[in-house]
Amino acid sequence: MNAFNRLPGFVQTPAGRERDVLRLLPRVLVFGTLLLTLPSLGARILFGEGDAVEASSRLQMVDILAISILVLHWTAVLTVAIAAFIIMVMKGPAYVADAYPVEDSESPDSSDRR
Repeated sequence: MNAFNRLPGFVQTPAGRERDVLRLLPRVLVFGTLLLTLPSLGARILFGEGDAVEASSRLQMVDILAISILVLHWTAVLTVAIAAFIIMVMKGPAYVADAYPVEDSESPDSSDRR
């Protein structure tokens, strides 16, 4: 018994932009992560001098903002990846589930009426 029975006569949709998106996402993830870490590095250079307490509080604020935007970026990339993968799977071949007999499908049994 074959676990995957392809639907006869189904025309498979050709690959589209979802493949391009899936190929581009690793670069977007890496370069976006590097770009979003630049404000934190720049703040260390800019706020490195002066009052230690004030510089520390400013660095913390910049770090918190950078980390929150970084997590947002990762979440957006993951969401786009899941959507592109779902579209890719939906464009694939169609499969038929195992058929099972339906009893009384044409004429309902009168004893089931209430």
